[in-house]
Amino acid sequence: MPDAIFDDPTLARLYDPLDPDRSDLDAYLALARELGARRVLDVGCGTGTFGVLLAAEGVDVVGVDPARASLDVARGKPGADRVRWLHGDATTLPPLEVDLATMTANVAQVFVTDDDWAATLRGVRAALAPGGRLVFETRDPARRYWERWTREHTHARTDVPGFGVVESWTDLLEVSLPLVTFRGTFVLPDGRVLQSDSTLRFRGHDELTASLDDAGFVVEQVRDAPDRPGLEWVFVARAVERG
Repeated sequence: MPDAIFDDPTLARLYDPLDPDRSDLDAYLALARELGARRVLDVGCGTGTFGVLLAAEGVDVVGVDPARASLDVARGKPGADRVRWLHGDATTLPPLEVDLATMTANVAQVFVTDDDWAATLRGVRAALAPGGRLVFETRDPARRYWERWTREHTHARTDVPGFGVVESWTDLLEVSLPLVTFRGTFVLPDGRVLQSDSTLRFRGHDELTASLDDAGFVVEQVRDAPDRPGLEWVFVARAVERG
C-alpha cells in the first residue's frame, strides 16, 4: 500500500507546495535528451511533475503509480492530457516498448524486500524496447543521510495557497539497516494533524549492480546526483538480451 503522504487526498494535494524545488528533475530531462528517448515510462510518477515536463518536450510518456490520490493531482496539471496515466506499478503494466524507464526521487528505495525489487526490475525490463535504459537514483548508505531526518533539520512553516500556513517536519523512527523508517507530520491551519510513516531500503552499489544483472540489465555508468553530490548515485542501466 502507498504511504499516506502519496495516497491521502489532502497530503497528495500538499505534496508539491511543500516541496516546490524539483531541480532534481533537471538531470533526468538532460539524460532523456542525451539518450534520445522518445518514449518514456515514469515508474512511481507521483503527482506527475516529471511526466508533464517530458510531455512538454514532445516525449510520449506513460506514468504509473499505485497512489490514486497522487494520480488525481497529476491528471489536474496543465499539459497532463498529453501523458498516459496508469494506476498500478511496474508489475501490472500493459504491453509497452519504451526507450527509457525512470524512477526519480525515493522511488527505487521504497521496494524494501528483495522480491518486490526484483519483480519491479523484471516489469521494467519487459516494458523496454531492445537496448532501452533504466535510470534511477538511490542514496549511498555510507553517507547516513537519514541522520538529518529529524525535526531539528526539517521543521518548516509553509503558506500554501488554498490551505494557509502548514507546519511540517520529519522524525526518524528506526534505523535497522538496510531499512530506515521515518514519520512526516503535517499540522493544518484548522488544527488537524496528519501523519505518514515511510520505510526506505538502502542498497549498496554492489547489491544494486547484482540485482540489475539478474534482471537482464548491464550497468553502463553510475553518476553523482547533481542535486546531492556525494550523497546519491544515479544508475544508468541498459537492457540486454540473454544469450
